[in-house]
Amino acid sequence: MAGVEMSTKTPGVGVFLELRKGLQSGLLIVGKDVANSPADVVLKGGDSSLHIRTPGGELSLKLPAGVTLEQGSCIPTPAGGFCGEELHYRLRINVARISAEDAHDSVMETLRAKKSYCFYCQGCMTRLLEDRVFKRVLPLPNGNWNAIVDDWCCHPDPFANKKLLPRAEDCLLGDTFLLLPRDDSCDQTVTQEVSPVGAEDSQDPKKPCRRLALISCRNCSSMLGEAVAPGTLKLYITQVVVEPAVGDRKPEASLNRSVFVERTVAARLLELSNSLSTFHFSVQTPDGKAFLLLWLLNSDSIIASIPVMCVGGERSVSSQALPIPSPKAARALKLLYVACSDTGTMQRDIVTSWEVSAIGHPVVLPLKVCEELLRVIDDSNSTLPASMRCMNSYEAAYLRL
Repeated sequence: MAGVEMSTKTPGVGVFLELRKGLQSGLLIVGKDVANSPADVVLKGGDSSLHIRTPGGELSLKLPAGVTLEQGSCIPTPAGGFCGEELHYRLRINVARISAEDAHDSVMETLRAKKSYCFYCQGCMTRLLEDRVFKRVLPLPNGNWNAIVDDWCCHPDPFANKKLLPRAEDCLLGDTFLLLPRDDSCDQTVTQEVSPVGAEDSQDPKKPCRRLALISCRNCSSMLGEAVAPGTLKLYITQVVVEPAVGDRKPEASLNRSVFVERTVAARLLELSNSLSTFHFSVQTPDGKAFLLLWLLNSDSIIASIPVMCVGGERSVSSQALPIPSPKAARALKLLYVACSDTGTMQRDIVTSWEVSAIGHPVVLPLKVCEELLRVIDDSNSTLPASMRCMNSYEAAYLRL
């Protein structure tokens, strides 16, 4: 994947930094709206911080604990076909071994048996399920287990047409959802309705009509999941917040929706990649239609992207530079992606190749969440320097942890 495709320039990226903890190296990109020549940029390191001086002023970046610049290691490097738009620098970093990682664990990693939990709607933070204690918290087989069940059994599939459902006081963990037994209290906090018939389903009489029993928050009407059986709730991890039940303590204010979706999906992709040793994911809707293809490149990136107006360009700098707030570099997953709705010839070829070769571990999310995730990823792509937005017909983006 050495080739890089040219991308239309979108003005606004002032400074971009990517550090790789595993490689102990980094890439700094400064837009030509901020500095005209390599000599205009001076880099200095501090205690878990990075100071970048440009003609527009000095920018201080907070780095994760234990990450520092190797003094004197920053050197200019060629920017290739983007030399008219960007200045590129390579640098070295030192990474101290610190046990605590500043990362967000998914609910799959935090749920434990014989502990009490409360479930909240992520949209309005209404308490949906109160003081739930599970005797067992068990993982379900991964998303495509039905396809390989013949390899397990020497007789007809014993699981054919059977659902794996939780018993009383069980919690079953899917790749992107929780299966919980429903109780009487749910009638006060959630509503249930049958999903409408899709346009494609109504036009194809030979195709079986699959309508879902959708579960929504009674307070804000946000879709939470499905009723997969009369006594079983399927709650997607992007729709609920799960916290230990501690007295009358109220949960913290809900995160911005886009931030919550980004962190939740990023944490889960990282866990699935580590446990399954896979780097290809097919984000799908509940009816099995591929929506987005993700190729995880690395999980040790630390990134910061600062718009030009927050750095100060030469053309807008007064004689006395104003102080600039200190942004924070954050851990992130670096990935390539293709939206399955993309009509480009090369993108369609990629989608077809993934489908034919069965590449991509299925990650099932509601359609609305798939659309939210694509917006988050597209927004990330738009904040990257022009030289980093595309690679071999894929688009590039980061998901913050």
